[in-house]
Amino acid sequence: MPEVFIIHVGSLNNKGTKALLRTDISLIDEILGEGVKLSVSGTDVKGLKLLVKSSSIFPTMVNVPFEVADFFAMKSRFARDSWSYKIFALGSLIMMPVQMLLSAFSATLLKIGLRPFYRSKLLERMKNCNIIISCSDENFKEGVSLLSSNAYWVLTWWTLLLSRTWDVLIAKFLGKPLIMFPNSVGSFRTLVGRILARLALSRFDCILVREQKSYDILDSMGIQSPKILTADITLLMNATSKASIGDLKRPIIGVCVGVYSHTLSERQTCKFIQDIAEALDETVEKHGFSVVFLPHYVSGFRYDDLEVTQLVFSRMRTKTRAKIINTLNVEDFKCFLSQTDLVLSSKMHPAVLAVGSFVPAVCIAYDDKQIGFFTQLGMTDCLLPINDVSKENLESKIDYVWARKAAIKANLQRRIPVLQANIKEALKRVLSAFT
Repeated sequence: MPEVFIIHVGSLNNKGTKALLRTDISLIDEILGEGVKLSVSGTDVKGLKLLVKSSSIFPTMVNVPFEVADFFAMKSRFARDSWSYKIFALGSLIMMPVQMLLSAFSATLLKIGLRPFYRSKLLERMKNCNIIISCSDENFKEGVSLLSSNAYWVLTWWTLLLSRTWDVLIAKFLGKPLIMFPNSVGSFRTLVGRILARLALSRFDCILVREQKSYDILDSMGIQSPKILTADITLLMNATSKASIGDLKRPIIGVCVGVYSHTLSERQTCKFIQDIAEALDETVEKHGFSVVFLPHYVSGFRYDDLEVTQLVFSRMRTKTRAKIINTLNVEDFKCFLSQTDLVLSSKMHPAVLAVGSFVPAVCIAYDDKQIGFFTQLGMTDCLLPINDVSKENLESKIDYVWARKAAIKANLQRRIPVLQANIKEALKRVLSAFT
């Protein structure tokens, strides 16, 4: 029975990450057989142990500084802009080259038949597996295309890229086949980012991407590895949940809104929240919507999706027609989305999970991955760039999509099964070739 090692799993506070990993594992089981031996490595070991039915859960080869600082911030209850947070992040940053040297030496010992001393169980499992898979997500990029960058995000993406590139280099040093499940690649804003990404991406045996822009970026970087263009894997997510959204009066609009940390100013964040509240009030009164808020990324830090949701709710005049459902279970999350009549989302995967259940969606786009996904569906007129968000533009976009809901649903019922079949065929072809 094949042994599969999944790497590059991010924070499981993000329901999109949960949905991606759940679907990856489900399809691996379906294609290779449920007896497949599975190991997983990621930055959120505690979350992985709760989510994945495997005893083989490992940390990353090299820690990511902001993830380490987040862990201690949650444990000791200090804020991301505090000096304590910066000290933990700096300490972890200093340790990155030390961990790289230790893992390189340990991998060398393992390769010549001796016992490694650093990350020994991780390295041994990596050596003994049949195939290593970089999980579906956006593991190689540097910033988001429609938002401005800053020093915080440049450093964050450099350290993420360095950690993930090092995983790839160690895997190839141990002679393992390496596959990337459907990812978004890029964009890259600095020479350092492009160098790190190219160093990693050129070593994959096969790369699956989920939109045309990522495919074009790989070509522009001269990546010669076999490439397959498919779609977001969570279109195949099965939700067995029977959770009920409750006795809300129809029609129901599901709202999944949040901001990307450290990208908008305080003034811009407050305006974003106020614009959404006012636009929802207008559409509730105009179309008779009930509103169900479904927070997507819940970390406990300032301006996570739960706090943004609560702030939008507090500013609404029509809050008697609205409620917040905060669930950590991604199956329930998808089930709730499928029970709505329209979804408004400023995050990627609430929109993907909604349209996967043939629910029309308005997407506030902050990145090329959202634009690429809606282009595949022929639904670019359902997008609103985040820099164009205003009360009037939001209201107009919701009105536009709601007036065409029947045609949009019919379009989804035609296109989604085609994309689902495409994803399955691509994964079967790749996994069969390398196992």
